[in-house]
Amino acid sequence: MTNLTSLLVANRGEIAVRVFRTARALGLATVAVHSDPDADALHVREADAAVRLPGAAPADTYLRGDLVIAAALAAGADAVHPGYGFLSENAGFARDVAAAGLTWIGPPPEAIEAMASKTRAKELMRAAGVPLLDPVDPASATAADLPLLLKAAAGGGGRGMRVVRDLDALKESLDAASAEAASAFGDGEVFAEPYVERGRHVEVQILADSHGTVWALGTRDCSLQRRHQKVIEEAPAPALPEALRTTLHEAAVAAARAVSYQGAGTVEFLVAADGRPYFLEMNTRLQVEHPVTEAVFGLDLVALQLRIAEGAALPLTPPEPAGHAVEARLYAEDPAQDWRPQTGVLHTLAVPGEVRVDTGFADGDTVGVHYDPMLAKVVAHAPTRAEAVRALAHALAGARIHGLATNRELLVRSLRHPEFAEARLDTGFYERHLGSLTEGGPDATLAAVAAALADAAPAPGAPLATRLGGWRNLRSQPQTRRYSAAGTEYEVRYRPGRSGPPELVDHPGVRVLAAEPERVTLEVEGVRRMFHVKRNSNTEGGPGETYVDSPLGAHTFIPVPRFADPQDRTEPGSLLAPMPGTVVRVAEGLAPGDAVTAGQPLLWLEAMKMEHRIVSPASGTLTALHATLGHQVEFGALLAVVQEETPA
Repeated sequence: MTNLTSLLVANRGEIAVRVFRTARALGLATVAVHSDPDADALHVREADAAVRLPGAAPADTYLRGDLVIAAALAAGADAVHPGYGFLSENAGFARDVAAAGLTWIGPPPEAIEAMASKTRAKELMRAAGVPLLDPVDPASATAADLPLLLKAAAGGGGRGMRVVRDLDALKESLDAASAEAASAFGDGEVFAEPYVERGRHVEVQILADSHGTVWALGTRDCSLQRRHQKVIEEAPAPALPEALRTTLHEAAVAAARAVSYQGAGTVEFLVAADGRPYFLEMNTRLQVEHPVTEAVFGLDLVALQLRIAEGAALPLTPPEPAGHAVEARLYAEDPAQDWRPQTGVLHTLAVPGEVRVDTGFADGDTVGVHYDPMLAKVVAHAPTRAEAVRALAHALAGARIHGLATNRELLVRSLRHPEFAEARLDTGFYERHLGSLTEGGPDATLAAVAAALADAAPAPGAPLATRLGGWRNLRSQPQTRRYSAAGTEYEVRYRPGRSGPPELVDHPGVRVLAAEPERVTLEVEGVRRMFHVKRNSNTEGGPGETYVDSPLGAHTFIPVPRFADPQDRTEPGSLLAPMPGTVVRVAEGLAPGDAVTAGQPLLWLEAMKMEHRIVSPASGTLTALHATLGHQVEFGALLAVVQEETPA
């Protein structure tokens, strides 16, 4: 038995904070590592000690195993937990950790190595009798093989994945998938297999000790995905026949035993519409969605990882599951704009209700460009699936999230969608419903009224002169305030009340009951509505945002100045960076003077672990190209200029 005393987490953000929470509960000292942008991140603030990894990009910091091990030794840690992502499935790093005299909180390097390549893992699983899809050789693929799914042999998270439905697009897709895989994982190997339409993504959590015991801790459904990355997960996977559930458990245990697995891991399957399961991959680490399994089984998987690493034996059988758990990943992204990631200051993150919130951020923290844009995981557990889904949707709808656009509204609508409520799940959910799930946000008119009244309200206890400046004692001319939100402008007119709240102009059926700087109460057609208001001052001198939250929805308003400032004009046809990021690809041979067509990909930006195509807005001539490979660009930077061709 090994007796651990101090733990370094070779990771950042939410997972580092989550591992530290368990480590503290077990009496372990905690050590963080951080890049320069993460110097004041929450995981650093919560650790007992922290060591700087000089630089910003993951390749220079969190992916430098030598620096991480040196940090552990310098801080006196005796164990390393890799979290997920980064070095968590790097067999060489696991060996180096052990060679340095440190305890590795993970499976044996040989097990990681066996499952590191999806192609080699599938061969191993075939020998173990685990059901598989037959591979397809892209060089000899025919129309009968379509659609195909191209996948990177190394890594995961949706990187290097493409669906091919047209043979003419196969070569281009192969090249693109290989380039993305090489950039993300340092390995450009890509393989092809049949793409199963409307399949379910179902996985089994396993836990194994060094004494021969392997637990199959139920199933999880992770079918709701965007860009092959999970959005909503739940345990147990609903609507599975008991025979299929047993088959998945047995296959997962067989997979673990085939590689002499130890620690926590996940065996992932694709379940076709006809109910047949196929092995996808084995993740030799803790999964992002592990909290739903913890909730259902009443376990702390991180604590069990640590005890297994110390040499403890698991009981022969796991505890019985109870209830249902659902997790939603809250991202700083705009689903309506091709899932565009967002950066900036997160002014407020508060989620109400009896739910678990795992996050790597606190109010006032900055979401940067270098890392995944996930803000938090929100988990609800209840006796039944319907109750868990309802509780999670209610908590997310009531959350106050200020400073960044998020996928919160999409999550709420997804959880309340009839297909999800009825457990009719498959990986094509967002392909079918994204438009309806993102169109027409909640009406902002009443929220704009609340913003105006709160902005004009005097602070409690303010001097008489200030109060008179807020609610003027003149009723002849209405006061006007204007705001913009999501491209729409709102004008609110009111007359200050002589001895009470103001009276609205042009809002029949709406009466002001109370107005304070942070709370406004309106009566709308006889129904009382309360609005919470928070203003954020802009430190750069411009108008700050006003955030309004209510059961009717959440809105962000920008005050419109009475006299508009002149705006710099941009040359027609300019392609501006939609986000800060790094230019990772430029179309082959692209140069000024080239003829381009509308929709033609010109270059690719990588931001927050996602790759974004920049396409030509029209057919014409490329007159300027300012982006070069490896160039880091800021939001709004000029990338290229396309002069649109003049119609004949």
